Order: sequence, then C-alpha cells, then structure tokens
Amino acid sequence: MRPLLAFTGSRGDAQPGILLARALRERGHDVTLALAPNLVSFAHDHGVPAVPFGCDTADLLVAQRTDRRFASRDPRARLRALFDLQRRGVPEQLHDLRALAPGHDLVVAGMAGEEVAESVARAYGLPFAAVHFFPIQPNTAVPVAPVRRADRLPGFVHRWGWSLLARARAAALAPVLPSGPPARAATASAEGGATARIQAYDPRLFPGVRQQMPGPFTGFLTDVDGFLTGVTGFASHAPDAAEAEDLDSWIDAGTAPIYVGFGSMDVGDPAAFVAILREVCARRGRRLLLASGWATIDPGFDDAVAIVGQVDHARVLPRCVAAVHHGGAGTTAAALRAGVPQVICSVQADQPYWGQALQRLGLAATIPAKKLTAERLAALLDQVSRPDVVGRAASWAAGFPTDGVERAADAVEALLGSPDAAELLHSAGRQQ
Repeated sequence: MRPLLAFTGSRGDAQPGILLARALRERGHDVTLALAPNLVSFAHDHGVPAVPFGCDTADLLVAQRTDRRFASRDPRARLRALFDLQRRGVPEQLHDLRALAPGHDLVVAGMAGEEVAESVARAYGLPFAAVHFFPIQPNTAVPVAPVRRADRLPGFVHRWGWSLLARARAAALAPVLPSGPPARAATASAEGGATARIQAYDPRLFPGVRQQMPGPFTGFLTDVDGFLTGVTGFASHAPDAAEAEDLDSWIDAGTAPIYVGFGSMDVGDPAAFVAILREVCARRGRRLLLASGWATIDPGFDDAVAIVGQVDHARVLPRCVAAVHHGGAGTTAAALRAGVPQVICSVQADQPYWGQALQRLGLAATIPAKKLTAERLAALLDQVSRPDVVGRAASWAAGFPTDGVERAADAVEALLGSPDAAELLHSAGRQQ
C-alpha cells in the first residue's frame, strides 16, 4: 500500500499524522507523509521522513494575529477576515498535493486541509480518509455553540447549525477549490474511490455522537510511548537534552506543580502571561511548570518555577496537580490520560468545544484565553481542585484507550480496495 498522508496545521495537527505514518511504515507500507514546511524537520528528527506541502503554518498564525479585521466591531469585516483565513494557503496546498499524488493508492488527511486533499483524491480516483479530531459533521449530540447551557437547545438546532457551518466553509473555499461536492460519510464516489471520516477522539466525551456518526471511532491518536518527545520529557535528539534531567530533578524535589502549556497558540504579552501564572501559583503555595511552546519565553529553573520548551505529557502530567492549557485535542487527550484536572483557556477552532465538553462532564473548567486574569484563573483552579473533580479525572484515566493510532491504521488499511467501505470501516480496529 502506498498511502499519501497530508497533515497541515500546527504541531498539534501534525503529530497524529506523524504517529499514523510511523504505524503504517512499521506495517510495511510505503508511506509519503506531507507536512507544513515548518514541521518537516520535526518529523525527520524523529525518524519519520516527510515532504513539505502548502505554506508555513507559523506564518499563517502570525497573519491571523495581525489581521485587525478580527477585532472589528463590524461583523461583516470579521466574516470577510475569516473567509480570507480559510482560503489562505489553499492554492499552494492544492498545487503541491497534485504533484505528490501520482503513484499513490489512497490519500489520508487531517481536519486542516481536508477539502484540498479530498479534491486531489477525487481527481485521481483514489480512496480518501479524513482524520477528524473532533465531531464536526452535522449531528444533534454536540452543541453547535461552545457556550454554557447550549446543550439545553433542541437537537435539531445543533444539526442545523453544524450544517450551516459546513456550507459556510464550503462557500469560503469554493473560489480556490475545483468544483464538486465533497463526500460527508463513508461511501463510494463516482470515480470509484471510497471515502471515510475516521473519528479520532473518545465518543464518551460527547454522549450520543457514536449513534450518529458513521465511524470508525478509533479514540485519540496519542503518543503513548513518548516517541515524539523522548522518555525523559524532552526530545531525545534535542540539543538541550540535559535540561530534561533538570526537569525530572525539579519535579521530584518538591510538591506536585501546576502545569501550563499553550502549544502554538499566542499568549499575548509573554512577560505579563508569566507574571499572572507566577502570582496565581504563589498564592496557592504551588510550583509552576510552564511549557512555552511557540511563545518567546526564556527557559529556566528556580525553586518555584520551571520554564521549558516542551514536555513529554505522558511522563510529566501524571506528576502535576492540574493542567492549564489551550484545549487542543492532543493536550486535552494527554491530560485525560494522565487523570489530571484541567483548566482549558481556549483560543480558537475546536478548543472552546473541548472546554465546554469537559466542563459538562465535570472534568475541567473553562474560559476564553482572552478573558484570563489572575483572579479568574485562581477561581477556576479552585473549581478543579475539588475532590469530586479530582476523582472523576482519575476514574476517566483508568478507562482511557491507548490504541487509537493502531485503530486508525486498521481503518486506513480497511479502506483500500474495499468494495463496501462503510461495512468494512465499521468493523475496522480492535475489539471494543
């Protein structure tokens, strides 16, 4: 099998693609992994060959932050900015994937760039699978508005809302994509290539969604063995690997810290952000472990604070008392697996939905990151420090499935050459 895996977006979008590529390669498949140019070296450094496609996603994030229309009081200006953002980089992705596709026998993509990859697969008559990290297909189970009490609305409102969002995105992309409606479920296209949406999250977080989505449901595509970060908390190849030992020593030297990490998200003024975190942790008599991610925050250690670039979530989070983060699917899954209560400070995309979903289940508290203050963060940490929240988080971790990557690889294998993709994909993966 020669699959083309196309995973653009931030590092959180790319990591599941890298893990899936690794699993398929270990099964003997000839995989081409295509990533945003700024993330190709990340895959190479971990022994997974990759090629670039599309634009540098770090540049796209900067462009989004600097577009003043997103702060406009005019909703039409904000909508035009959103549509422009949706289209940004699409022509480059389309050009590169068209050049890569010949010689492959199926295409797999993440949520970012899904429509581009599917249009290329359709053009070549290839089977296509999209890996969904969140339930975005029309349904009645997931509230379309990520706000408190939205779950009280009738289900048909949510289904209508998700359908409307899908049509709006299609309209935004129409000027830069070839014509032709994308498939929305596992089916066979007119060109003969089967399509599927792999639901790569835990459906228990969204009660009722399993009954409404065609599947397969694989669970989160988590880095269960520290492959992407190394078993010591940092990438084993990193030039500052000695810092990993310092981090382990720092954690062991005192009480469990509060973990904070916002991945590739913008934290605003880094100095003010760190000051808020220091103040809140000091008031609580807790130490602070900050993973700076893409933020320009200098690393360092003192008795009360450790600032590092990245951590191995599987190794570090179980040793923390709480996790404060942006609500990306990967970090959310890592905290669930670790059994640590969460404060989700959402920035964009699916992040507010994760915050609301976990808050409804009593596993987290949530707030938009732009509203975060020292007082509000302290209050949210009070909420998730209650014994009932701590107990629910521990119970959830006990039942967390860790075979999501293998299940996704099963689903990809089942798709190729399938005369009935839907039937095979429903049974793909391990026994439930």
